[in-house]
Parts: sequence; C-alpha cells; structure tokens
Amino acid sequence: MKQGRYILSLDQGTTSSRAILFSGRGEIVGMGQKTFQQHYPQPGYVEHDAEEILSTQIYAMHAALENAGVSADQIDAIGITNQRETTVAWDAQTGKPIYHAIVWQCRRTAPECEKLKAEGWEDYIHETTGLILDAYFSGTKMKWYLDNVPEAKALAAEGRLRFGTIDTWLIYCLTKGKSYVTDVSNACRTMLFDINKLAWDEKIMQRLGIPASALPQVVQSSGIVGYCSSEILGCEIPIAGIAGDQPSALFGQCCFDAGMAKNTYGTGCFVLMNAGDKPVMSKSGLLTTIGWQLDGKVAYALEGSAFNAGSAIDWLRDGLELIEKPSEADMLAESVEDCGGVYFVPAFTGLGAPYWDMYARGGVMGMTRGTTRAHFARAVLESLALESYDLFHAMENDIGMKIKELRVDGGASKSRFLMQFQCDLLECSVLRPECLETTALGAAMLAGLAVGMWDGLDELRTIWKSRTTFQPEMSKEWVEQKVAKWHKAVERCLAWEKD
Repeated sequence: MKQGRYILSLDQGTTSSRAILFSGRGEIVGMGQKTFQQHYPQPGYVEHDAEEILSTQIYAMHAALENAGVSADQIDAIGITNQRETTVAWDAQTGKPIYHAIVWQCRRTAPECEKLKAEGWEDYIHETTGLILDAYFSGTKMKWYLDNVPEAKALAAEGRLRFGTIDTWLIYCLTKGKSYVTDVSNACRTMLFDINKLAWDEKIMQRLGIPASALPQVVQSSGIVGYCSSEILGCEIPIAGIAGDQPSALFGQCCFDAGMAKNTYGTGCFVLMNAGDKPVMSKSGLLTTIGWQLDGKVAYALEGSAFNAGSAIDWLRDGLELIEKPSEADMLAESVEDCGGVYFVPAFTGLGAPYWDMYARGGVMGMTRGTTRAHFARAVLESLALESYDLFHAMENDIGMKIKELRVDGGASKSRFLMQFQCDLLECSVLRPECLETTALGAAMLAGLAVGMWDGLDELRTIWKSRTTFQPEMSKEWVEQKVAKWHKAVERCLAWEKD
C-alpha cells in the first residue's frame, strides 16, 4: 500500500452525487455530496437531468478534496460507481443529452416488455443476459428514446447517437469525449449483453432497433480506461475502476469467495451473492449478473432487488411528514412492542424479485382504530427486512444451502432495530462493517488495484473490519408467522394497476 496517496471514488446515486476520498488503509479522509432533482412527469415515470448529475458530481469531487485538504496531484486514480440501468442518450457531436435520463425505477416501458413477452423473447433474454424481461433494465429505455424522441432516430442514422448508463456518461464527460466505455457489471444490466460471451447480443439489439454505434466499448472493472481532464480538478487523473453500485458494494464488502453475500439498504434493497466463475441461472426469480472482471477473470453473482427500501423511509418523512429525520423512524419503532398487526408493502414502482410485477402498487394492511404512527413507522421498517427475507430465501433455494452470514451496508443499515429484525428473520449472523460506504470503497479498491495502491485481494481483505455482529433471538414459529402475514399482504398488492 502507498502512503500519502489517495483514491477518489465517485459514487453517483439515485438521489445524490457523492465523492469520497480513501487512503491506502481504506479509510475515508474526505467527502463531498450534492443532491439533485427528481422528475416525475407522469405516474410511473422517473427522470433525471444528466447535465445536473454531471455538475453535482464535479461539485462533490471538489468538495471532497477541499474537505480533506488534499490536492489533485496526490490522487493516484479515480474509481466510479453508479446507479445502474439509468440511461442517458446524447449527441456525440455536441456532447449534449437529447432528453432527460430515464431512471432505473421508471416503468414507462412496461408495455414494451409485455409485447416482448407475447413475442416469446422471455426465455432467450433470460438465458442470454441472465435477466428477467422487465422495464427495470436499460434496453427498452433505449428503444423508448428511439421511438419517442425525434432527434434520436436522426442521430442514429448519422452514427451520432450515444447511449450510456451513468458510468459511461460521466467518463465520457470527464474525459472530454475521449473515452466511451462501460464495464461488464453495468453492461450486463442493459438486457443487451451476453453474459457468457461477454459481448453485446446482436439478436436483441436488432429486435429493439439499437445500432452498435450507439453502444460503448465494454471493458473490465479494474484498469485505466481514460484520464479525467485537467480542466476538472487541475491535473489529469487516471480513471481506473468502474462498477455498478451493487457489484461495487459486493467487492467493497470483500465478498471475493463464492457463497459470500451482502445486502445494501439504499434507495432499494439489493442482496448479492458471489456465485463464482460460472453463471448460476436462478429458478427462483433472481437475476444472474456479473459482479466484476479482474485480471481477465469474471466473478458472477446472484442478485435479488427490491425497488423501494430507503425510499419508503423518505416517504415517511417527505410524503406523510410523520418524521423529521430517518432516525425518528427507529425511535418510533422501538417505542411499541410490535407492529400492531400492520403490514406495509412498499411497491411504489412495482415489485422486483422474486415477484417481478410491474403493476404492483404499495399497500397498508391490518390497520385498526388503535393503530398509531409508531405502529406505522415500525411496519415500514419491518417491510425492508421482509422484502430482503424473500430475496435471501430465494437465493438459498437456488444454491441449495443455507447462507450462514450476511454483510450489510447502506444508510438504513445504521438502524439497530432494522438489523436485529433482519437477523431474526434470516436466522443467521448479520455483520455491519466499520466502513458503511462499501459501494464507494469497492470502486476505490478496483481503481487502486489497477494503479498499484494495493497488491491484490489478500491485502484488501485486511481492510474490511466488522463493527457490530447481530445474532438471531426469535423462534422459528415467530419467523413463520411474520412471513405468512407479509406474503398475505403482498398478494393483495399484486397486479393492482393491471386491467
């Protein structure tokens, strides 16, 4: 490890852009963050302004350096981790987006997905890409641009149209258009990428009408792919690590061995398990995805995603105004003995794994005249753990064994109540690390490996340390009763918006 040198990790999320500066010991020495606007032009539509994402990310980079008192020439490399599936379309000649970015949560392409299912594409897409045919992924978002933004077709005909997930957009902008790339962990979330051949799939591209010229070069997750322009921070800095947010967190949790699993409690809940060097095709509604590619070797993963988790806590604060800050939800939850029979299903934008119902919507069941805001807050927190239970249980079914340990991160993992409740449901150890910023740390680790900050995975393992370990305290009968009621509530929310 190098002393006195740093890695700058850009953590571009769904609601804010952050930059975190890490030392050679994996310690945070500086941080910058700026939120940006969410756009909801109509029900089920979610958009971001890609130029605002770029400007907030650059602001966060400067803020992190200023906060740490570090100059740009002390930074060995930049790592990038990003909200996956969110898609930007821009003109290669002007570098300007032609429309807002379409966010991973957006459901506008659900009808196109239904059409593809009716045409019999479901099995081919699953076998080729490892994904479920769903509006969550980028491919149908790209088709939406081509079908609905007149400029898109004209640019495609001239070879000037560029599509990219947020990693691609940031790298393109930071390198002043010199690098047009994505890594395997992001490419595999487009629904256009063959995870066995590690190449764009021409058959799916042709069906969706997406030209090869509009897709970036796919690279491995660790390696120099370009240089951040000196106009940004004052000197050129290699961009050397790329990973989507959830694979990056898996790497940052040092889940380098097959069978190791983590859960990130962010805007959504994302359970990932390292599946080894060969893809494991799920029979339980999970996704087969790529964790990272390092030194030419691919680590595959099984993934379960719940679309709304931390966003449900935000809704308690911003939508219902029941709390002023997230920690209040914890205090309310612990002020009552149980949820009072109330169950909340946070299906604001449909349900992800293992249900994959684009038409599900949120619901609250079991309320009585005796229900208080404390019961309601507790039900919302419990729903995050219950969603994760479904994902974790599906994962165990796919691998045919019980997982003994879960590593956790993300904002909501700070909740003692939630982590103990999660531990009780899963009946396994839950480990919360000293550094909860594992998404940013993973990107930093990938970049650091590429420039010699760290020698290899064994050295990285020494960086990860557990701060709190939770052990299960409740009976199997209690788990079965909670889960049965939860599934009863979920059942009532399925296909709500479907005619």
